Amino acid sequence: MPKVAVLNQKGENVGEIELNDTLFATEIAEQTVYEVVKSQLANKRQGTQSAKTRSDVRGGGRKPFRQKGTGRARQGSIRAPHYRGGGVSFAPKPRSYGYKLAKNIRRKALYSVLTSKLQDNEIIVLDSINLEDYSTKKAKEILDNIKVEGKAYIVTADNDPKVYRSFRNIDKINTTQAQFINVYDLLRYGTLVLTKDAVAKLEEVFI
Repeated sequence: MPKVAVLNQKGENVGEIELNDTLFATEIAEQTVYEVVKSQLANKRQGTQSAKTRSDVRGGGRKPFRQKGTGRARQGSIRAPHYRGGGVSFAPKPRSYGYKLAKNIRRKALYSVLTSKLQDNEIIVLDSINLEDYSTKKAKEILDNIKVEGKAYIVTADNDPKVYRSFRNIDKINTTQAQFINVYDLLRYGTLVLTKDAVAKLEEVFI
């Protein structure tokens, strides 16, 4: 099992933790990661685009001119697609772009990303995150102490309003609970900051 140093909020080394091989030492499947990210982005699409077909456009109920004898091509409605103001051929309508992938595929992608993070030294484990009050200043101090630069994804075991509200005003920082982590967000943020309890929660939920 891979081992990672455990830091406190001051950035001091207070021990180490063994990470589960299934989560953090698996074979990286890039194609599977791609498929899961594509699925997540598709599920985020609103699919609200809409245009009118000839049946939706107002007017055009009367035949514009008689069928025969004019020398012109026969027409049934001035709301046909080739007329100005007519309906749209094969008009887009509201729809869902979402689709589901098998659970084992989603898990495999998650294991791959976590393993990649560990290999790239982008995982920091904290013994805990304890904030006495809502304080963005204190949250920023913690990030400075553990030398987090750029984007970071902070994961706790349980919902902690003080942690969430203290970190949310810091640019490029996002927080979540261990059970809600996903492949897309892990890839979006450079450094993954986990509490020891969050590591245990990951093993409980995803293995």
